[in-house]
Amino acid sequence: MGINRDSEPSGVTVVTVDYPPVNAIPTDGWFAIADELRAAGRDPETKVVVLRATNRGFNAGVDIKEIQHKPGHQALIDVNHGCFEAFAAVYECQVPVIAVVQGFCRGGGIGLVGNADVVIASDDATFGLPEVDRGALGAATHLARLVPQHLMRALFYTAGTVTAQQLHQYGSVYQVVPRAELDAAASALAERIAAKDGRVIRAAKRALNGIDVQDVHRSYRYEQGFTFELALAGVADEIRARFDDDLAARKTER
Repeated sequence: MGINRDSEPSGVTVVTVDYPPVNAIPTDGWFAIADELRAAGRDPETKVVVLRATNRGFNAGVDIKEIQHKPGHQALIDVNHGCFEAFAAVYECQVPVIAVVQGFCRGGGIGLVGNADVVIASDDATFGLPEVDRGALGAATHLARLVPQHLMRALFYTAGTVTAQQLHQYGSVYQVVPRAELDAAASALAERIAAKDGRVIRAAKRALNGIDVQDVHRSYRYEQGFTFELALAGVADEIRARFDDDLAARKTER
């Protein structure tokens, strides 16, 4: 369990996220993702990174229970910093990052995927930000890199989701395959990139980041300020308590 990094002789480095059962990532996990991605990028033998996950879905976002079980606001501060570092590490990695998504991709998972260079998804993959339903904000910056502006707003306000097939139509998901073929598809694409001259690939990553029209770091940090504001006002706790009560009621009805 945790974050694992494996390097292959071809120049492909695979970073695997494993926090069963749904990959709700604890604070330390976000920092670990950042550390492994940055280490992979520093390795001169690495030409491309594959970011994948085990378990039922790619990412369920932050571990909300961890935040709720710690008194005060330090847990929220820590997870905000952890998410910022993880998202930044994907974007700033010195080589291309391929995000490989199966099942659900929620919350912080959108931050990782939105900052990736290429996204490959299984045909059962869905993407969305449930933040409004949790009394928080964040990662609209990254969702806006996956869908058009007005759709991003509708999805954010409603906490709705989109499918991998829809994102493929927008061009933000490069390839959609059956789940059983996902790792093979990612490996094939990674090998195509790794076959190039690593010096050129690294220069290309710097160049593409340099011409990006959006400052993803500043934009996401601005969002985080409102998340903390909602927490200080007690709104987040009130909404999460109501959500937990509603969820428990629905389970009882069954």
